[in-house]
Amino acid sequence: QVHVVESGGGLVQAGGSLRLSCSASGSIFSINAMGWYRQAPGKQRELVAVITSGGNTNYADSVKGRFTISRHNAKNTVYLQMNSLKSEDTAVYYCNADVLGGPNTDGMDYWGKGTLVTVSS
Repeated sequence: QVHVVESGGGLVQAGGSLRLSCSASGSIFSINAMGWYRQAPGKQRELVAVITSGGNTNYADSVKGRFTISRHNAKNTVYLQMNSLKSEDTAVYYCNADVLGGPNTDGMDYWGKGTLVTVSS
């Protein structure tokens, strides 16, 4: 069993910053990619940023230059630093981890329950 828990959401004014954290725990051998997704009201869940175990990153065009994803492999933790926030960044942010339970197993996706980020204009 693997648990993924996000923290750090809240209410912030446009132009402000927030830092989200996500930790995975449980039966973890290693974690491949970890990522952040978001879902705004009435919209589909979308990728925000993803980072591999080797540190390669990929960002949605809408957040490039404003958001930075990072991770601490030994702590099974991923962060999302969000700067210059806009009202359109308002959403529930979900953490995803591609977890290997053993050395010769396939990765399985685990999701957190989400943390709400509200940006007021």
